[in-house]
Amino acid sequence: MNATINLEKKHFPVLLNELISIISPLYGGTFIDCTFGQGGYSKEILKHSSNKVIAIDRDKDVVSIAKKLEINNNGRLSFHNKKFSEVNKFENKIEDLKAIIFDLGYSTNQIFDEKKSLSFQSEGKLDMRLGLNDFSCDDVISSISEKNLFKIFKYFGEDKNSKIIAKRIIQKRKKQKLQTQDIVKIIEEAKKYKFSKKNPSTQIFQALRIYINKEITELIYGLINSFQILPIGGVIAVVSFHSIEDKIVKFFFKNYSDKKNTSRYLPDSKKINCLKLKNTKPIYPSLKEIKLNPASRSAKLRYAIKTRENENFNEIFDKFNYLIEVENLNFKL
Repeated sequence: MNATINLEKKHFPVLLNELISIISPLYGGTFIDCTFGQGGYSKEILKHSSNKVIAIDRDKDVVSIAKKLEINNNGRLSFHNKKFSEVNKFENKIEDLKAIIFDLGYSTNQIFDEKKSLSFQSEGKLDMRLGLNDFSCDDVISSISEKNLFKIFKYFGEDKNSKIIAKRIIQKRKKQKLQTQDIVKIIEEAKKYKFSKKNPSTQIFQALRIYINKEITELIYGLINSFQILPIGGVIAVVSFHSIEDKIVKFFFKNYSDKKNTSRYLPDSKKINCLKLKNTKPIYPSLKEIKLNPASRSAKLRYAIKTRENENFNEIFDKFNYLIEVENLNFKL
């Protein structure tokens, strides 16, 4: 889950100027880039010689980019090929940590990598693995029940045609091994007479990517574990690209910044907020940025400042348990 892309196959780190102004790298410190991708955010932070970056990405294909950046900056960047949910699992304590940043989109290289087949424009075998996965999209499509496939499309794609698309995929796979363009054709047939500004395959492919890469629990644990290692005064900043991601980020920031009762039966029992929001509304790309990179139009930047410690994050699990349950559906018949 990295920086977004445009159709010209050129990399653009989204909302870069806005993000940099929030995390204030001019004053020096250590920053964690949880979605290194093509290194857009990390490169900008490292322009200031007093800064250090700890970069994380589950995709092993970005290692060479990270190593080059590490050499060019005299070791001020250290790269870790791991999931960002493991941001709290470093051997040594991180000194002078100022901010932890996430860009939940996909990099240009990932989208146009035929081996990954993340896009509905891809050809050939279904994969969709971002790295460090237990199974591929091909494993799922070949084995999953119609009922569970419908749930994945409904909750992760929020697609009104989920039921008929799931049914037709199951019917089609009985006759042949399905590949990326087979799924695209099934979706197009199901939506043949329905107009939308989006490509008809957008939501279904989104749903499959979320399920294959366990993106719901990855994001929730990424936020919680980032909070746990961040010192008071540090910033968590997240760029999201679709409504499901944004719902989770918005709830995390708002719920843990609000002062409210822990129970309606205990009016004097207050939940102490542990985050501070300077902006309650998300920050959007400028018209200039959208013109340069149309894929940025759906981006939203939210951030929060840690104000105190907190060890109880049960509410976010309760809130999104219905999505976690879908993410854990068995795909093996």
